[in-house]
Amino acid sequence: MSIGSHIAELRRKHEHLSDRVELAQRSPGTDDLHIADMKKQKLRLKEEIERLSHA
Repeated sequence: MSIGSHIAELRRKHEHLSDRVELAQRSPGTDDLHIADMKKQKLRLKEEIERLSHA
């Protein structure tokens, strides 16, 4: 897998998580810890994308 395709896959995962976080935040009764965990995953993906983009 090339760096470019890997970055594209990470961006796709980040976008998917972003959609899930947004949906969870709108749903009453969603566990705040679950939302926080998804946000941490998003941040890790974003940091990895940045790292690979500047490598």
